Amino acid sequence: MTYSLGPTSITMGDPSGVGPEIIVKTLSKQPPGSRNIVFGCPRVMQRAVEVTSVNLQVRTLKAVEDATFDRNVIEVLQTSFFEDLPLFGEVSKGSGKSSYDAIISSISHALEGKVNSIVTAPINKEALSLAGIEYPGHTEILAKFSGVDQVAMLLGNGDIRTVLVSIHCSLSEAIKAVTFEAQMKAIRFAHDGAIALGFPQPRVAVAGLNPHAGEGGLFGKEEIETISPAIEAAKKEGINASGPWPGDTVFMQARLGKFDIVVAQYHDQGLIPVKYMGLEQGVNITLGLPFVRTSPDHGTAFDIAGKGVADATSFGIAMNYAKQLVEEKNKDKML
Repeated sequence: MTYSLGPTSITMGDPSGVGPEIIVKTLSKQPPGSRNIVFGCPRVMQRAVEVTSVNLQVRTLKAVEDATFDRNVIEVLQTSFFEDLPLFGEVSKGSGKSSYDAIISSISHALEGKVNSIVTAPINKEALSLAGIEYPGHTEILAKFSGVDQVAMLLGNGDIRTVLVSIHCSLSEAIKAVTFEAQMKAIRFAHDGAIALGFPQPRVAVAGLNPHAGEGGLFGKEEIETISPAIEAAKKEGINASGPWPGDTVFMQARLGKFDIVVAQYHDQGLIPVKYMGLEQGVNITLGLPFVRTSPDHGTAFDIAGKGVADATSFGIAMNYAKQLVEEKNKDKML
């Protein structure tokens, strides 16, 4: 007996950005037998096919069960529909609402087991706000509607991987978020996430909050009072954690192979090193959800939307990571 994995759900992203373009470019290169369904507006996806000149046809689905996964067809579950297509590069209420609707529908299908994973194309936070949707990003939407209390962002490329203690908040709020509980959550997520990515005994480096990791308390007490105790507690749980390491050198050490994954204390501390090495290779994975979710590590790129020149490499890598994580998650069911 074999265990059949369901299809991958791909959310359209903001229709005024490059999301639809990188989706169709990626799907045009998927191997035979791939099972993917785009959640969004069929007319938007048809426009993306025309902009990129890929040899694919768009087919509208009323239900996931109607998919046939034909080789040269993009199957779109209609979660929104535009009579008048939104302009490229324009922040709009309609685009924000359509991108949100695709995400919500994908979450619902994932929770029902109708799709095995979600790969999300970029959304625009200002467009979401115009549509009255007050969530700062994908991660918060996914957590809320999946009914989970704790999630974490894992971002990485071929050389370095990082999990963030805090995500989308001000720097002053990020400093307040440096609690013992938050450290433990991030360290555990980093450990489990690295295992899922193929590191059976991951070496977890924890970055300090302050310059030079506090320099023995001269530049701040958080390392002594909060971060170090969490590292010691994690070690007692069997996690190979170390630190706190200075934030300005820990990613270099990880790239050289000393560590498998880094716990970063706030958004930019973790994302700058990953993105500096190239947006085309970066992938975002949400840990803690009841299903697999990945995305490219770049935004809507309104400045080049509609020109057909957007690089789809990161989206393709996100698709590959989703497949890898789904197979790892279900390996005991697959014979």
